[in-house]
Amino acid sequence: MVDITETLDCSGDVCPYPDVKSKRKIKKMKSGEVLKIIVDYPLSAERIPETMKSLGHEVISAEKEGTAAWAILVKVK
Repeated sequence: MVDITETLDCSGDVCPYPDVKSKRKIKKMKSGEVLKIIVDYPLSAERIPETMKSLGHEVISAEKEGTAAWAILVKVK
C-alpha cells in the first residue's frame, strides 16, 4: 500500500494540459512524496509516465481504472 500525498485529477483535459499540470504539481512537492495523477485521455496515460521518468521521478504504477480512466502514481525524486 502506497501512501498518496496529493492527487491531481486531469479528467476531461487533453494533451498537453495533463502533462503540463503534472510537471507543475510535482515541482511543488518534496522528495519521497507520492502524486496520484488521474487522466482519461489515452495519450496522456502514455506520455505522463515517460515524462516523469525522464525527469528522474519513480513511476510506481500506471493502471487503468474503470473503463476510461488511468491512475498514475509517481514518487518524487
